[in-house]
This record gives sequence, C-alpha cells and structure tokens, in this order.
Amino acid sequence: MGRTAIGILFGGCSEEHDVSVRSAQEVARHLDPERYAPVYLGITRSGHWRLCTGPEPGWEDGCPAVLVPDRGVRGVLVLDAGRHDVIPLDVVLPVLHGRFGEDGAIQGLLELSGLPYVGCDVPSSALCMDKALAYTVVRAAGIATPRTWTLTADDAGDGGDGGDGAHVDPDVLPYPVFVKPARSGSSFGVTKVHRPDELADAVGVARRFDRKVIVEEAVAGSEVGCAVLGDAAELITGELDQIALSHGFFRIHQESEPETGSEHATITVPADITAAARDRVREAATAVYRALGCRGLARVDLFLTPDGRVVLNEVNTFPGLTSYSRYPRMMAAAGLSLGQVVDRLVAMAGRGATVHPDHPIGSEAEGVVEQR
Repeated sequence: MGRTAIGILFGGCSEEHDVSVRSAQEVARHLDPERYAPVYLGITRSGHWRLCTGPEPGWEDGCPAVLVPDRGVRGVLVLDAGRHDVIPLDVVLPVLHGRFGEDGAIQGLLELSGLPYVGCDVPSSALCMDKALAYTVVRAAGIATPRTWTLTADDAGDGGDGGDGAHVDPDVLPYPVFVKPARSGSSFGVTKVHRPDELADAVGVARRFDRKVIVEEAVAGSEVGCAVLGDAAELITGELDQIALSHGFFRIHQESEPETGSEHATITVPADITAAARDRVREAATAVYRALGCRGLARVDLFLTPDGRVVLNEVNTFPGLTSYSRYPRMMAAAGLSLGQVVDRLVAMAGRGATVHPDHPIGSEAEGVVEQR
C-alpha cells in the first residue's frame, strides 16, 4: 500500500498566522513517514500560496502554487518559471486558525476541489466561528450560554440590539463583561470591562478584528476544556483540562514565550474536579459538538460554576496543535499522541468524503485504522 499524499495548509491571513505555523511544525514532527507523503502549502500573511519543504523559517520563499478547484485535477498546481506541474493529493489537513481557516472559507474551496479534508464542513465551520450564532444554536439545544449582546457594524458602542433582544446600555450591563470580536480566536481583540466608561474603547479594540462585536456577561466559575475527536455517531474525548488565572483572562498565544508556559495562567490536566462534574462537562461538550454539526475535531471550552452548572464559552473547530496547546495535551493524557490523532483524522476524512470510486484515500484511510 502506497503512502497517502497529504496536503498540509498552514499560515494564512488571520491574526492567528503565527499560531498556525507553530501548529504545522508540530504536526510535521509527528507525521509517520511510512504512511504519509506530505505536501506543504504555506499561505503568507498577504494571502500568497507557497509550495515549500515544510513550515520552517524561509518557507515564504517557496514557489507559487495553488489548490485547484477543478475536481478532475484533485491536487496542487505549481506555478514555477512558466511550468504548470500538478501534484496529486489524497487528503488535505488545513492547519489554519481564525479567519479564512476556521470560518468555512478554505472548507468551501476544498469542497469545490472534491478533495477529502480533515475537520468541520462549511456550515459548521461558519457557525462555530460566529460566537453570537453559535450561542443561539446551542441555547436552542438546551445548553447554557452566557448572556450576550450583539453589536453589528452599524451599531455604536453604547447601543444595539442584543443577542437576547436587550438594548446595550452601558449603565445597566452586569459588570464585569467581556467585549469580543464575534469572529476571531486566541483572545485577540478581547477586553474585560469593569465600568461603563470603558465600554466604547473596548468595542473599538474588538472592531480592529471584526465589525461584529459581542458583549458577554462574565461567568463566575472554573474554565474547563474538552477535546473532542470523531463524528456525531462515535466520539472520543480527551482528559479535561482546567485553567486557573492569577489575573486577566487566558491569552497564551499572545504571550512572548508561550512554549515556557503562560505568564498568568496555570493549566491542569486532568482537571481538578469531581467525577460527577467531569461527566457533566463531557456530556455538555459532546452535546455542543453535535448541536453545531462538528466533525473531525474541536475543542469545546466551558465554564463550571460553583453550583455545578456547565456553561459554554466557545468552540474551536481547528484548535491549536502547538507543543503548548491544550488539545494535544488533553488527548495525550487520554493515551493518544498527536501522531495517532492525525491518523484517526485522516481516516475519518476518507470515510466521510464523497470521492470518486477509484480515488485512493478511502482504502488508504481505512488501512491506517486497521493497522492500529
């Protein structure tokens, strides 16, 4: 059986570009060379695609290449010195975070190409990326969310129609509140607001990343995370983690040396909570995953309140896979290395895709699982 030609996309135009590159470096270190023939496609901050040997320094100097949306090609078109060479692909692993990576944009291109790919599909990616919409769906499924108010591009910082139908009046908000870009990640553009006079500036910070902004009531409780792997029919969860803050809020990806740990947060795996609470968190996380139509993988972040309620924080449809990221640590604590996680993701991508009968990924992916 030949090796699977796996296209690994990384970089991207979002504020999470650097996190994506680090995630791809970690994936590269854990790929089984006997199973996979990787094809690395880096996307620069300005949106240029580059074929390179890996996500190491200097990858931006690789040759121009594009993913072809023509289903008859199923691969990468290399544009080097007038030559138009095609590199066939069996499956794509989009190691991209944030805008154009987790919002359905790249997933739409992959759907057009007819290539199997890892992770959530277009609707689920777009839904999870928009915190206001995700909260609406999750609340309809009977799962608790924070109380939120939504400001669109036309709303001023002191008013607007809220996600719960309320008017955003700075003088009556239940401080403290968090002001967030509705469609961003890694805590970029997030401000914790303690007084009415801080609200307008916080909205301005959030709008540097997204015109749509949410104001969210702070939830008193422990921050816990659940790593989920699989499709709706069969889900695996990693060990839960728990974040203890000395001040502020969790934003490790924006810190100067995240590899050495957070400056003001301690992450414990497994979470220091009771067995009953652990069961409730897992049940809520998998219910959120299913309600939002997730597949492949996601990290579901939640709050556990002192009275035992579980409240959704957010869902990351392609969580960080760096050496210091939460998702691989939770899975490793449950006995699955990052390499094994990738094997399972590739297998699921092959099973869940609509592919041409003679396309190799179906049998190749199943073979990966059978060898485990």
